[in-house]
Amino acid sequence: MTASTPIHRAPDTPAARQALALAGVFQAASLVDELARTGQVETRAWETLIHATLDTDPESFEAIYGGHPNNLRRGLEVLEAVVGRKQANPVVLRYGFSLLLLMNKLRGNDAMMGELGSRLARIQGQAEHFEATHENVIASLGEAYQETISTFKTRIVVQGDPSLLQSRMMPERVRAILLAGIRFALLWHQQGGRRWKLVFQRSALRKALDQLG
Repeated sequence: MTASTPIHRAPDTPAARQALALAGVFQAASLVDELARTGQVETRAWETLIHATLDTDPESFEAIYGGHPNNLRRGLEVLEAVVGRKQANPVVLRYGFSLLLLMNKLRGNDAMMGELGSRLARIQGQAEHFEATHENVIASLGEAYQETISTFKTRIVVQGDPSLLQSRMMPERVRAILLAGIRFALLWHQQGGRRWKLVFQRSALRKALDQLG
């Protein structure tokens, strides 16, 4: 994702914004699963999440995900399973809905929200010195997740290859992605997203997915 990436304006409706934000949540869930099982991750999807986490004051809604819905394509594909159009990966869905639950707990904890904001401000300085996906930045993002979100009694237990999950930088990468999922979950809530809508307003989500192509 570079400065020359063309901006493709997605439909600017509440439903489209909610779908894109929710796609970020489930993209994080999908990448955590992929990382835990294979040790690899899709570069474009990964960079989109990390950049979004670091950009806490974006110029526009589109800027959060790099301006092109295809940057969230992995997450949009998972949403097709959420609305019942595709076969669901139950592990990915569990991660995604757990992220939404953790987001709600975070919203109710002003002190933790403030701490996380302060940490992200410091990490932004790191990213400017190195680059957004440098391992020092990823380590700091992972530590921020571990010392805030991970302190809740409700936790996400990641399944995968134990040897991979214990390898160098793997825990930090997984936690950095989970933090990105929380960032998009907060964005989803800010755009009017609610869990009950996923049950009772699936038709609106399906329509938004159709518009996003």
